[in-house]
Amino acid sequence: MPDATRNFLPATALISAQLIENQRLVVGGIGVANQATSIDNMKTAELNELSPLTIKTENMIHLPGGLLGFERIKKYVLLANAEEAPFLWLQMLDDPNLAFLVVSPCAVVADYKPEISDEDTDFLGLQASPDALVFNIVTLHPDGGATVNLKGPIVMNRFTLIGKQLVPRNVADYSLSHPLPAVR
Repeated sequence: MPDATRNFLPATALISAQLIENQRLVVGGIGVANQATSIDNMKTAELNELSPLTIKTENMIHLPGGLLGFERIKKYVLLANAEEAPFLWLQMLDDPNLAFLVVSPCAVVADYKPEISDEDTDFLGLQASPDALVFNIVTLHPDGGATVNLKGPIVMNRFTLIGKQLVPRNVADYSLSHPLPAVR
């Protein structure tokens, strides 16, 4: 978990073209899948003693629908620490002590290609796949293991920083708790 001795920067300034190129996203489709996803015990990390961080409007991520279980929280910032790469923190602006651990799916699954509906594509203002940034929420388990939610990606327009946690049309192809490999 991050502490006061680490330097956190708004990750929007650090996202590289390589990261964007490595993400695979199918833009367009035939409406949203009509399947409900249940997430038990959605967890956030409590960030203690972070150094003060000035958030500029151009670094603020707006999720108009919030996240599942956190629908009232609309404003976030993506924070990066080189020591924790490829992981990032999606920090709540309304409660900066809370954040979700997220990761780009290209760091986890080589063939991750969520199919985004036309409705979601229009909502986010995506013209082409490279316009999108995709992140998935990571869950850290008490036994030391970690999983990533591939069924509910957070997709955002990299130009407007407006995003949405959505259910891809091909949701059945992915796991809610995809295991992350252990790092030693």
